[in-house]
Amino acid sequence: MRFGILGETRAWRADGAEVPLGGPARRALLTLLLVSPGEVSSIDRLAEELDPAGTTSAHALQSQVSRLRASLGTEVAIERAGTGYRIVLPAEDVDSCRFERLADEGGRALREDDAVRAVALLREALGLWRGQAFADLAESETARAAAVRLEERRLGALEDRVEAELRLGEHRAAVPELRELVGRHPLRERLAGLLMRALFAEGGQAEALVVFEETRRRLADELGADPSTELTALHRELLRGDQPRAQAAPPAQLTSFVGRADEVAAVADLLRVARLVTLVGPGGVGKTRLSVEVSAVAGDEVCFVELAALRDGAGLPRALLGALGLRETGLHLAGSGQSPADRLITALSDRVLLLVLDNCEHVVEEAAALAARLLATCPRLRVLATSREPLGVTGEHLWPVRPLAEDAAVALFTDRAAAVRPGFAADPEAVRRICTALDDLPLAIELAAARLRTLDVDDLAGRLDDRLGLAARGSRTADLRHRTLRSVVEWSWDLLTEPEQLAASRFTVFAGGATAEAARRVCGADGETLESLVDKSLLEVAGGRYRMLETIRAYGAERLDAAGDREAVRRAHTGYFLELARSADPQLRRADQLHWLPACTAEHDNLLAALRWAVGANEQATALPLLASAAHYLWIRGLSASVAPEAIALLDVLDGPPTGLGEEYAACVLLAASAPAGQPAWRRHRASAQSALALAWPGDRPGRYPAVPFLWMMRNAAEPDPQDAFALLTAQLSVPDLDPWVRAAAQYIAGFGALGGGDTEGVAHAIGDAVEGFRSLGDRWGTALALDALAGLATAAGDRAKALALTNEALALTEQVGALEDSADLLVNRGDHVVGEDAEAARADYERAAGLARRAGSSTYLAAALRGLGDLAVLDGDLAGAARLYEEALERIDPHGVRSLGNRVRTLVGLGRIAERHGDGPGARARYREAVESAAAMGAPAADVLRMAGLPESVIEAVSAR
Repeated sequence: MRFGILGETRAWRADGAEVPLGGPARRALLTLLLVSPGEVSSIDRLAEELDPAGTTSAHALQSQVSRLRASLGTEVAIERAGTGYRIVLPAEDVDSCRFERLADEGGRALREDDAVRAVALLREALGLWRGQAFADLAESETARAAAVRLEERRLGALEDRVEAELRLGEHRAAVPELRELVGRHPLRERLAGLLMRALFAEGGQAEALVVFEETRRRLADELGADPSTELTALHRELLRGDQPRAQAAPPAQLTSFVGRADEVAAVADLLRVARLVTLVGPGGVGKTRLSVEVSAVAGDEVCFVELAALRDGAGLPRALLGALGLRETGLHLAGSGQSPADRLITALSDRVLLLVLDNCEHVVEEAAALAARLLATCPRLRVLATSREPLGVTGEHLWPVRPLAEDAAVALFTDRAAAVRPGFAADPEAVRRICTALDDLPLAIELAAARLRTLDVDDLAGRLDDRLGLAARGSRTADLRHRTLRSVVEWSWDLLTEPEQLAASRFTVFAGGATAEAARRVCGADGETLESLVDKSLLEVAGGRYRMLETIRAYGAERLDAAGDREAVRRAHTGYFLELARSADPQLRRADQLHWLPACTAEHDNLLAALRWAVGANEQATALPLLASAAHYLWIRGLSASVAPEAIALLDVLDGPPTGLGEEYAACVLLAASAPAGQPAWRRHRASAQSALALAWPGDRPGRYPAVPFLWMMRNAAEPDPQDAFALLTAQLSVPDLDPWVRAAAQYIAGFGALGGGDTEGVAHAIGDAVEGFRSLGDRWGTALALDALAGLATAAGDRAKALALTNEALALTEQVGALEDSADLLVNRGDHVVGEDAEAARADYERAAGLARRAGSSTYLAAALRGLGDLAVLDGDLAGAARLYEEALERIDPHGVRSLGNRVRTLVGLGRIAERHGDGPGARARYREAVESAAAMGAPAADVLRMAGLPESVIEAVSAR
């Protein structure tokens, strides 16, 4: 028998027939017993709750119990227990208990990022409510307290359900309901946050901001409280309009722009007729700031690339890829072999964009060559460069950036001085003398003006003149303007206390800035010292990170070298970031990966700097663990190629695995192979690395780095003899109490082993277990990987509906982690699933995939999208258009890439069919033979591949026979 107390109290038999319960007194008694089913309620409490006036006797209560027993019959017992009664039934038979169980499960599914399951559970839970809880016992204090608790749970479940629906993209449907809920619960911040998210997803940023402001005002007026940190953070996000992995915008400026308004307009006008403009001038003259201001009025989309941190020109293309928000690889680990420069061309070929290359002087040759190539192949691109010397490219227009005019220099000094000394006023002639001594260089002026916080103008002028005299008598070979700027930095440095000088010199080992914790630990400084350096303009702080101007950093590095302190500080820096990588590694296999991935990305430059030092110092015991700890992050983010040079350099001095570092050595070999230059090292060390992994991962226990053998198998799968790699993890399945992620990874790999043996059912079972394992841990990357594999199985079995559902689920996960290439690949797959039933939906997917692939600079996935559009053109009868799309796809496809196999075969088959339509039998057969050869070269059964491409058996037999 089932009971309902979420509304009027009701009861139903197993066949669905409702049980007549009698009058209000009997319903109220049953409701009281059902508040806590199975627990004893005393006779006195029952009597008091049923009749607060005290007129109900024990005998009258016993009579009501007897009537209730008669109504319920023998299916449910109401027992006398001591001095009270209890109803004996499973808690699940009461709708309130069932609601709480379903709400708990739904909330857990939401936390585990299974939004589909969460929505189903929470809708079922909320569907149990028929009205106000305990409606037949409104006067009872016990019932009122229980009802309040259940109503709170109901509202929480409703919030969970809406959040899960938003994760599934159901923003539009959620907005009206959320508006109504926020109206009923105006102080509930989570509801306000959900409404803000839903509105923003529908393009209503302004409306979302209004919701925040109304909520903030109500909290202040009614509770005297501020919004929570979560709601405030969401408000900041909305103000910025943040999107994951956005391309680099010009840096925000915290000070006014003085003295160059005419230059801004002139350079902007020049850019309208010239596609390459270079701002040239000495260090500190204001080239970067001028480029930022020009970017603001350029009228086009802008990508701002800061090159000062580059070690050499080899990293220039990857720096541009990073600034454009592009990853080098994605979910599928087999790379396309395409160079970073080629990917840039793919990404920028059709875009209207102003690309700002800031600080080119130390990589001027490489910057010139890359700018020339991009401008030649991307007709809608314009480049604004800053450099101490011209790039020397044909068509370059130079704009010399001069020191400030006298009046502008005085205005700049006065403006910056007023910022540190409110009400600042001084003799303009004294200020003019200071600016003249500084050659009217903006950076020097700003540094000098900042000193007025503690000095008078006359003292400042005296010290500065003396320092400039010393600088002028320095090296005759140094550039005069450089010596002038050095004197300002040196003077600023000498004003620091000894602890400040020590902290500032040590800070120069950081690349890309540092968090407060990292700065304190590596520099051996306290927070007060760091803040003092910020006050004195030696450090900047923004977004929770400290940064140092490059000019000051270069000077501080010299002081660090002079003190003989560099090695010790570098060792501390490397130790800190090795510890960070080790802490992050296990979290990347859990639900917290969405926190740790951005954290690692923010420290990517520091991780590289630490690795480079360890490799350069031949600190193998540090470099190898750093590579192994960072391997998983690098693969997920698509950044493995960034460490390939260091991995190759390590392998050049290694004959095999160092003692106790077999797994780390294998990670090094794996990462070296992520770049074309690492292929010789891969071939030379692969066998010994495989053996080292086998020793580190015996069948009775796992190793230290679960991601390494997993990634090894995926890289090694393209080799002629991959089977040993499969055994590394699959042997772990017999280990008791195995780490859940290792088990999921082993099940995924076991599925591929079963696939090699033709056991399709075993494959589906193993990979299905992997999906559940990854999903239970909250690993979106692993879950998407396994879902994609299941979708492939469903496609091979002809179950397109299942393949489509799995692909949609995987796509939602890749979009969460911002994987452009993976999302493009999955969109093409989805288009292939629906092309026969809904051509327009397929077209939308192919076109969106093409757009994502262009943004990612991925020729492979752009080719896949073009192939899909070619298929649609054939269906539309546009054979000429289809041929053009197929040919363009064929030009972009990597003929050796594992991920390119299916699309290359399908493209060749498409061209063969067009040849057949035109009556060109020999041409068609030639294309089909190319398809067979492409499939065979990758070890795939030619007939199966051609059959999946849709060729009839007669053609398959004829072509395969050749």
